[in-house]
Amino acid sequence: MPQIQVKLDGTAVDGWLAMISSEFPDAEFKLKATQLRDEGAFVILEVLTSKGNTLIRRFENTPEVDAVEVYHADERMVLLQFQTTATKSYDPLRRSKNISIYPTILRDGWFSVKLEASHEQLSEYTDELAAAGIPYEIVSLVQSHTASEVLTDRQWEFILEAVERGFYDTPRDCTLAELGEILDIHKSSVSRLRHRAEGRIIKNFAAEAAQ
Repeated sequence: MPQIQVKLDGTAVDGWLAMISSEFPDAEFKLKATQLRDEGAFVILEVLTSKGNTLIRRFENTPEVDAVEVYHADERMVLLQFQTTATKSYDPLRRSKNISIYPTILRDGWFSVKLEASHEQLSEYTDELAAAGIPYEIVSLVQSHTASEVLTDRQWEFILEAVERGFYDTPRDCTLAELGEILDIHKSSVSRLRHRAEGRIIKNFAAEAAQ
């Protein structure tokens, strides 16, 4: 399943959290968790800043914030939770029915969002960003695969049996001929099945390592 990292400008739609971030350009905002609701969101936020008291007062005096609870504050970091009814920067995420991979990083007004979903869902997200007038850029797009996606059902069956029976152990606890009997395949056929399965795994590993 593909994974995408998108950088977007929250200040372009007057996103209040992005605007606060731009007031603290040296701070790193880490959205640790966000529960999107029909109206607004519930957020747990960590901010790496030496201006914690000023930041907390800014949140407490922000009209879009319904409630603020500070979990921790020192000279380096502030951890707080808040509720808000305004989420312009996150509306495209909700409308496209995507879920971001946390933490989401916000620095100087720009969000860095990671998503893992189908190509269709990811396309819907970028369409929603464009429709909302939010400038964005795609930082990276990686196509990841699980072993079951890389292999055919028969190849996957062979790999599972081979691992379970100790074919890849040293010394081996099972021969290729024995695997053929278990899978009800002739020895020459199981040899071809093995090479094709291993070949797909190796090629996929090499392709992802090269990215």
